[in-house]
Amino acid sequence: MVATPMTVLVADDEQPALDELAFLLGHDARVGLIHRASNGADALRILTQEPIDAVFLDIHMPGLSGIDLARALGHFDRRPPFVFVTADEERAVEAFDLAAVDYVLKPVRTERLERAVGRLLEARSASAEAATAAGSAPPAAPRPQPALVAVSLGGTTRMIRQDSVQFVQAQGDYARLHTDEGSYLVRVPISDLERQWAAAGFVRIHRSYLVSLPHVKRLRLGASNPTVLVAGTELPVSRRLLPALRDRVAANRIRPRS
Repeated sequence: MVATPMTVLVADDEQPALDELAFLLGHDARVGLIHRASNGADALRILTQEPIDAVFLDIHMPGLSGIDLARALGHFDRRPPFVFVTADEERAVEAFDLAAVDYVLKPVRTERLERAVGRLLEARSASAEAATAAGSAPPAAPRPQPALVAVSLGGTTRMIRQDSVQFVQAQGDYARLHTDEGSYLVRVPISDLERQWAAAGFVRIHRSYLVSLPHVKRLRLGASNPTVLVAGTELPVSRRLLPALRDRVAANRIRPRS
């Protein structure tokens, strides 16, 4: 029986390397749909939104590295097997400690890549057999993964779940994400997060604040100085944004308190 071709993600910040790897994989009958990402943030977005069977990661990418992405995969309910494709010869031990299936050095040779695809298929098959042995058939499609966000903490990058963010505070061209565990800085303007996170229940209430509606505990929208209470913090609502907030509140059936 011929296995269904894998849907794969290729992540590399160097466009020629990304194009070459996608080209080589496109000529392998065991590979079907190929998603491309030119940076770690795009790769993470694709991983949380699309059903990916296997991942090819460059190690050195600006911001979120391949190592960071491999660690992030540990948060997934169904972690796709992954291979590092890199010019760095010195990170193999670290890569295999993270459960990489293979470590392919650049420049990539066709026969070497074919072996890596074979190992990914073996890992995929072993995962399906383990699920069957546990008494449950492997799912036809993976469940949507929780959206993850790369944040800076003490000079290092870590991952947090988007649904843990209670509100966002503008800090110039950056934004600070507030959660139960603490606050984290991201190098993204609050205006960009307002657009990107709208579908996840975040709404702009002030030029300095974006709130997650599921985390709102109290609304005082009829007062002379309207506010919302989020995680014990009372935040101001601007008059300009008040009508849009009322619409979102009504749509989400949140009962405001006067």
